Amino acid sequence: MTKVLVLGGTGWLSGRIARRWRDAGAAVTCLARGDRPATDGTVLLRGDRDAPGVYDRLAEHRWDEIVDISSRAEHVAQAVGALGDRTEHWTYVSSMSVYSDDASEGLDESGELHAPARPGDEYEYGAQKVAAEQAVAALGERALIVRPGLIVGPGDPSDRFGYWAAAFARAGTGPVLVPELAGRSAQVIDVDDLAEFLSGEPRWGVVNAIGDVHPLADLLSRVRAAAGHTGELLEAGDDWLEAHDVQYWMGERSLPLWLPADMPGFMRRDNSAYRAAGGRLTTLDDTVRGVLADERARGIDRERRAGLSRDEEQALIAQLTSS
Repeated sequence: MTKVLVLGGTGWLSGRIARRWRDAGAAVTCLARGDRPATDGTVLLRGDRDAPGVYDRLAEHRWDEIVDISSRAEHVAQAVGALGDRTEHWTYVSSMSVYSDDASEGLDESGELHAPARPGDEYEYGAQKVAAEQAVAALGERALIVRPGLIVGPGDPSDRFGYWAAAFARAGTGPVLVPELAGRSAQVIDVDDLAEFLSGEPRWGVVNAIGDVHPLADLLSRVRAAAGHTGELLEAGDDWLEAHDVQYWMGERSLPLWLPADMPGFMRRDNSAYRAAGGRLTTLDDTVRGVLADERARGIDRERRAGLSRDEEQALIAQLTSS
């Protein structure tokens, strides 16, 4: 029986990875801290990756596969040092944020990376992922490094993609505030497609795991249609939104998926290696339907980690239409 170790296994993506391996008949062990449960049919070991000796129990075994998604380079390097010679294959889930060039369009896996984080540096996500990749790359041909773009799907804790499903659903016949759409694009990967890719036959090398490029206007029109929104789309310019304290991309008081105009390459990456490696791409409409159903189940008016509340949005719309 295939023995798989997931460093994590209780989170949104890592839990799906553990479940995929379990469903494939593997014996799955998860190492995680906190009180979140692991997937039924897997073994959960509680452990803090900052604690000395956290990998000692795991190093007593040989593994067919180890999967790590950590965004802390120190954790990844320590895991590779402790377990790298105890596994046949290692998969590391990195990020598109490793690339330093967000202006050039269509870049593949050979794109220039940020300088790797060094011990003592202030935390920076992309630099941490680069340093973590370097630690995993020391395993040579036994390693797969996957660089996902924006991961979307039901249960997404970041609330970025789901914000738009909620915004259109809650507005009904009312207006919805959107950024300027001309020339802007969106590129996402369904979480279940990614989990499937990370839990199949061993692959090697570096792969951008991302879907096809869609005009942002097209993506939002699909979400709008699924939600049954019949109101007006009100576009606001970048300068106006910034002047009214609306943030790019994510976080509180933001318009998710909106990026600065000087970052056109960030959501226009090359995905041919993912496709060539057998990566599946759920249709965008199917992903939208799943996200919309999830948002309705969780509550379209709930507090969320990204986007605008309806009150914030309406206040901005009132200012935009009166100016």
